[in-house]
Amino acid sequence: MEIKTVAVLGAGLMGHGIAEVCAMAGYNVTMRDIKQEFVDRGMNMIKESLAKLEQKGKIKSAEEVLSRIKPTVDLEEAVKDADLVIEAVPEVVEIKKQVWEEVDKLAKPDCIFTSNTSTMRITMLADFTSRPEKFAGLHFFNPPVLMRLVEVIRGEKTSDEVMDLLVEFVKSIGKTPVRVEKDVPGFIANRVVAPRGVLLHAVVEAENLTPEEVDAAFRKAGYPMGPFELADYVGIDVNYNAARYFARAVSPEYEPPERVRKMVEEGRLGRKTGRGWYDWSGGKPKIDLSKATGKINVEDFLMVEINEAVKLVEMGVAKPEDIDIALKLGYGRQKGPFELLEEFGKERVARRLEELAKKYGKKIFEPAESLRT
Repeated sequence: MEIKTVAVLGAGLMGHGIAEVCAMAGYNVTMRDIKQEFVDRGMNMIKESLAKLEQKGKIKSAEEVLSRIKPTVDLEEAVKDADLVIEAVPEVVEIKKQVWEEVDKLAKPDCIFTSNTSTMRITMLADFTSRPEKFAGLHFFNPPVLMRLVEVIRGEKTSDEVMDLLVEFVKSIGKTPVRVEKDVPGFIANRVVAPRGVLLHAVVEAENLTPEEVDAAFRKAGYPMGPFELADYVGIDVNYNAARYFARAVSPEYEPPERVRKMVEEGRLGRKTGRGWYDWSGGKPKIDLSKATGKINVEDFLMVEINEAVKLVEMGVAKPEDIDIALKLGYGRQKGPFELLEEFGKERVARRLEELAKKYGKKIFEPAESLRT
């Protein structure tokens, strides 16, 4: 099995970035979307990005890279000669199902299928095709051109050969692969950070804190952004949908609070709508650091991440070193959860987790078995 031609399905924020990365690495790429205007928009974003990279001396020739990308709205044209398909269509099951059922009929028998989904089970998507052993997850982080991390996710039927080949493919495009050996919600990076949101809203509600008080405390602790400012930056709806997904797939305790649901319904989605936790109409909000509260312990957020990371190892999802790499590259952390565990000590982490679980009545904060024993 050898990869020479890559088909990227979707020319949006992630799709066009993935196509650009593959073309920069020397692969022939077809980029497909359902409307010509979407394809054109994606190609324009690639051209702008390549022009900047050429200007900075990161690539020799933008034209050379562009010559390897073939835009199209024809699905058959996109996938018929592909050795690898990377699907980056909207996170809607019905859309993905329709796409994969069609691709399965049009692609070569030995073509490898992958999805860039950040939430859906790879095993479920693989079952929309007749070749689940050739189906895996390739989860790029945004923006794909700049972010080094790619999670390579094994579905229940993915073959060892396909996993190994995809790990080498990720290296060939200049990215760092981490192996996700078990198909769990959130994979590695997003799964480890998920309990932070539960803790954040539990503390804010218990102590009646304002977003600015919390963000100022995080800023003072050395974080470039506090959690509320970051939520506004990413999009309140993005965090809301992710939390609802975890509530269904992992534990009801992830269910977002009522006030977040109201914000989504009212269209207060953060930076992109001009208003979220903060008012963005005048640009980036100014956080008054003098308002930092002592009622929030920033270290507690690391504790719940460590706990989730340990659970992933217990479940056989990934190795500790891969989890550390995923958090450092995916979320810009200086230290991974297992490096922090060694620093804090197991007894201290377990003790604090028990206190948090009891104080806020959250079972997901209870220490993992290997932290307790």
